[in-house]
Amino acid sequence: MKKIFSLLLFLAVCAIASAQEYMRIWENGSNTKVPLSEVTYAVGGASFTAEGETYQTSQVDSITFVHVITITWNGALATVEKGNVLGVDCSVEGGDVVVNSTNTHNELEFVLQGSSTNGSLTYTGSYKCKFYLNELHLISQKGAALDILCGKRVGLILNDGTNNTLEDAADGLQKATLYCKGHLEIEGGGSLTVTGNAKHGICTKEYLELKKSTGSITVNGAVSDGIHAGQYFLMKGGTVVISGQQGDGIQTEILTLDDDVTPNPDKEFNGQIFIQGGSINVTVAADDKKGIKSADKMTINGGTFDITASGKGSKGISVARHLLINEDCETTQIQIRATGGVYEDEVTDDETRCMGIKVTQNMAVTAGKVMISNSGTKSRGIKVDGLYYVGPDATVTARNNKVTSTDTMPPMD
Repeated sequence: MKKIFSLLLFLAVCAIASAQEYMRIWENGSNTKVPLSEVTYAVGGASFTAEGETYQTSQVDSITFVHVITITWNGALATVEKGNVLGVDCSVEGGDVVVNSTNTHNELEFVLQGSSTNGSLTYTGSYKCKFYLNELHLISQKGAALDILCGKRVGLILNDGTNNTLEDAADGLQKATLYCKGHLEIEGGGSLTVTGNAKHGICTKEYLELKKSTGSITVNGAVSDGIHAGQYFLMKGGTVVISGQQGDGIQTEILTLDDDVTPNPDKEFNGQIFIQGGSINVTVAADDKKGIKSADKMTINGGTFDITASGKGSKGISVARHLLINEDCETTQIQIRATGGVYEDEVTDDETRCMGIKVTQNMAVTAGKVMISNSGTKSRGIKVDGLYYVGPDATVTARNNKVTSTDTMPPMD
């Protein structure tokens, strides 16, 4: 009876719903999102109909509300359509939009569209939310183009068939052109091009995930890293192209306890990188920088890699602990060109060689194909400080290596 009463209460709201409101119907772990305006219910609450499909109340696990807010940029001006959602305050100054949400019950979804050479969005909230990029082109003159100050799960959807571009202000204090305080999950078949004029191109405080449906992400310049992820980086699909960065291409860091150097024990996979598919193309032209840099372990289970390390002392792949390469998810093909020379530290006078792959502990290649060419002065193909293993189903081509080979799988814990 309580379930039926709650359902009737939800459905009663439908009669006053705006065009921006939806409800999500949950059954057996899956859900369907329908406009509230399309919902009708039977007398007594035994069933209801949404977009032509009838649902039995007794079979519905739960219902959640979704409210859609549309923000459109048109030159120097931005407009916000938010309907009658409660707990959401929006302010607009020219093309700069600030949204503050105290809502902790209804899901918020934002559609971001239009163009501005003087526009940005800053969002603050404490509940999961989603942002749909729908042919969005923003250049900020104040700071980040998108500054998402939400510590929960945040979805970023690149609408299919759209091309989206973001660029930040060169003199801002922001961490990235696209910054997310929480967990950022990117999907959708569109494209996103980012330019980082102050620091990173894309940065998350916690994990960053690229889902299988992800289209293409391009970072065509950054003062620091192209992509910088706290906690861990997970790539299941999509195409990532990074060039023109002065820092690393893709880098993870280890989240620590507040005001301490001790790793936060609550953060799983802290500092790790997981790549399970898709395509990565990185050019490292800056000295002593890395194409893909993991602060802990790195696991490659599929994907195509094309990395050029041309800076002095640069590395194609650099791993602080173990590196495992296999083909559990997709075919793995890694091609790295180490063309840079020797980097000499101006303070210590220490020399650092350019390398294809550098691993601090153990490295194991159980399947896949790894091809490394090193033509730079004193460059190396592979350097492993621990044990190095290549299985019978793997192919590794590299020269001038510094490794200690083993015939058995080394520890990867």
